Amino acid sequence: MKLISWNVNGLRACMQKGFADFFNDIGADVVCLQETKLQEGQIDFAPEGYFGYWNYAEKKGYSGTALFTKEKPLAVTLGIGEEEHDHEGRVITAEYKDFYLICVYVPNSQRELTRLDYRMRWEDAFRAYVQSLDAKKPVIWCGDLNVAHEEIDLKNPKSNHKNAGFTDEEREKMTVMLNAGFIDTYRYFYPDKKDAYTWWSYMGGARAKNVGWRIDYFCTSKSFADRLVSAGIHPDVMGSDHCPIELVIK
Repeated sequence: MKLISWNVNGLRACMQKGFADFFNDIGADVVCLQETKLQEGQIDFAPEGYFGYWNYAEKKGYSGTALFTKEKPLAVTLGIGEEEHDHEGRVITAEYKDFYLICVYVPNSQRELTRLDYRMRWEDAFRAYVQSLDAKKPVIWCGDLNVAHEEIDLKNPKSNHKNAGFTDEEREKMTVMLNAGFIDTYRYFYPDKKDAYTWWSYMGGARAKNVGWRIDYFCTSKSFADRLVSAGIHPDVMGSDHCPIELVIK
C-alpha cells in the first residue's frame, strides 16, 4: 500500500504546474495534501477511483487539507474535536480496518515567533488526540509538521536555531511526540542520511542548491513497525516549495 503526502502550497496553483499528472503517475493508494488554500467549490478535482475528503479553513485562501483514498474508510473525521484548533482545516482522520490515518498541517510559529505560544497548545492537543486513537488501533500520521527535528534535518542549523521550525520548543515537542510511542519513518530507514529535505525557500535559488529543511513526515505507531516497507522523498517533483513524501506499508 503506497501513501503519499504533499504540501501543495495552493492546490489551484499546483494544478497549473503538473499536479494532476503527478497524481495519476504515482499510483498511490492514498494521497494526503496540506495547504490546499481552498474553499468548497473552488476546484473541480475528483480523481476517478478515489474517495475524496476536504477540510477547509474558515479563512479564505488559507491552510486546508485534503485526502484521497482508493479504499473507502470506515469513518472520516475533520479536526481534533477541540474548538480552539478546528477553524483552520488542519486535520483529516480516516479510519481503516486496522489503523487510523491522519493528514495534518501543523501551524507555523511565524516570523518573530508570534504564534509559538499557540503552536505549543496545538502540539499538546494534537498529541493527546493521536494518543487517544493509538489506544484503539495503530496510527499513521503524515503531513507538514513545520519542524526540522534534528540538526541533520536542515542545511543550516546554527543560523536557524531560533527561527520558526527549528526552535528548541518546537523540536522538544516533536521529541515528546515520538517518545509517546511513534516512529519517524524516514529516519527509521535512513537514520544518518544527510541532505534529505522536503522544503526549500523560494529565495536565493535554495532548491537548486539543495539548501532545505525536512519538515514533512510520515510517522507511525511503534506497533506498526513490522508493516513498514519503505519511506521516500521525491525532491525532483516540482509544483510547490515542498516536495511529496512517500510511505509504503504491507
